[in-house]
Amino acid sequence: MDKISKVKSMSIWIFIVPFLAINICLIMITQFHGLFPNQENIIHNTIPYIDGGTSISRTARVFPTYLVFKPAMFFTSYLLIKYWFYNKEIINSLEENHKYIKYIIFFGVGSAILLVLHSIFLGIKFDYDLYKIFRRVVMLAFILFEIIAQTYLVLTLYSLKKSITNLINPSILKLKLVLVSALIVIAIISIPIVSMPGNKMFKHALEWNYFFGVILFYVLTHFMWKNPSTRQ
Repeated sequence: MDKISKVKSMSIWIFIVPFLAINICLIMITQFHGLFPNQENIIHNTIPYIDGGTSISRTARVFPTYLVFKPAMFFTSYLLIKYWFYNKEIINSLEENHKYIKYIIFFGVGSAILLVLHSIFLGIKFDYDLYKIFRRVVMLAFILFEIIAQTYLVLTLYSLKKSITNLINPSILKLKLVLVSALIVIAIISIPIVSMPGNKMFKHALEWNYFFGVILFYVLTHFMWKNPSTRQ
């Protein structure tokens, strides 16, 4: 299956590109202060994964970090759209018109579109409360769509497990299920905390680690599918 090889190679880049982008932005804004014409934008040493010293958007929305972040997110969105459609083709080759296919495409492609919208509007300032709410809703919707798409894909693969035993590593598929389940549980537990005022450091740390968890799904995809030489 040529599509499996494409999904396998593409998935690792869906992890690498955004992971490098957000961390390059973090390093730039905390370590290379001379790059920033507006010194009010700089951030001093922080490890936000641990101390929640800043948010992802705070590091990526100013010049010149958005020159790294926005192209990386546009490229990631393109890869995501290709990824979900390739998965559709793989599933259709195993079971035509699987009951979850339409949900996988709707939420998967939808997440990519929402990521594009988030990237476009990031750094654009309007003093309107409605605009600020819109940006937050887009970001939350992106995460929600991603988790739903990932969940449906894992459930679909489990329903086809007997047909793909020679194509995948079952242990990695189980890890994907554990990861998606953990992301859902963490989201449910965190909703009351995130919706309340305060707890800024916790919210920032959660944002960085949760985003890492979401894109870790694609690393597992890479290792789940076997190379052609190891398929029986």
